[in-house]
Amino acid sequence: MPDWPRRVLVTGGAGFIGSHLCSRLLAEGAEVIAFDNLLTGRVSNIESLLGHERFSFLHYDVTNYLHVEGELDAILHFASPASPADFERLPIQILKVGSLGTHKALGLAKAKNARFLLASTSECYGDPEVNPQPETYWGNVNPIGIRGVYDEAKRFAESMTMAYHRHHGVDVRIARIFNTFGPRMQVDDGRAIPNFFRQAIRGEDVTLYGDGSQTRSFCYVDDLVEGIWRLLLSSYVGPVNIGNPREMSLREMAEKIVALCGGGSRIVNQPLPPDDPKVRRPDIALAREVLGWEPRVPVEQGLERTHAYFERELARLAKGT
Repeated sequence: MPDWPRRVLVTGGAGFIGSHLCSRLLAEGAEVIAFDNLLTGRVSNIESLLGHERFSFLHYDVTNYLHVEGELDAILHFASPASPADFERLPIQILKVGSLGTHKALGLAKAKNARFLLASTSECYGDPEVNPQPETYWGNVNPIGIRGVYDEAKRFAESMTMAYHRHHGVDVRIARIFNTFGPRMQVDDGRAIPNFFRQAIRGEDVTLYGDGSQTRSFCYVDDLVEGIWRLLLSSYVGPVNIGNPREMSLREMAEKIVALCGGGSRIVNQPLPPDDPKVRRPDIALAREVLGWEPRVPVEQGLERTHAYFERELARLAKGT
């Protein structure tokens, strides 16, 4: 076991990615404190951790005053709604956690002399005019569009993170996370993979927005967590893309999921939402160089694991448990 970090705060610790990170940090020997306001996170995501002697959870909104007793070695700031469905449903909350929440978490990192890792996003690149997207690309974002609340919240969070690094000497890391999937995603998440699985498992029509030619790069959650762990331990300051460089169209993904679920669903088209990115693919040369990281789990294998999870989750919901 590494002797660092010994004590870690994870904001958004009951979320999809945050809960997987809590599990990994515990496995690495750390004491883990998770904060989550449960707006989009779920206690069921961390249920298996609640009895662990090195894990504690607080139902708390990190846009408020942020305090933790005792020493902290690291703060991983993963609090934020992150689904396109949330951009219309929770726009103010997204902007607040990206600005006020990041400010509070950075202030705590400064006070505790803790390393700060920001969960940023490929959405910083907007609807990119460069493909694949390197960290040096500044993006093509509509700041007043529906998606802008998330894009700009994360871009602002990156700016504030670097300002605290330059002005206050806070030790910071920034992960630009690309599309991630796996167990613990919510059935009604609103993102492509949960939507496709929910509809295909139920034998309903599978909704594809636009003609399906828009591309994404899907990374299985275990690979993402490995990249975050390596970034936390690294000495690199500045944004690092963490995602799968394998690019595929959303139509191809929908067809894979329909086939996995028995092939009984039709794929139907609906109008494309505003500012929906046409392409999305990370350039991971930097992650390979400074982290020695690249994804290992093939998309197809990840989809099989995720299919089993959604089968169980939908059966549970159908029973009302």
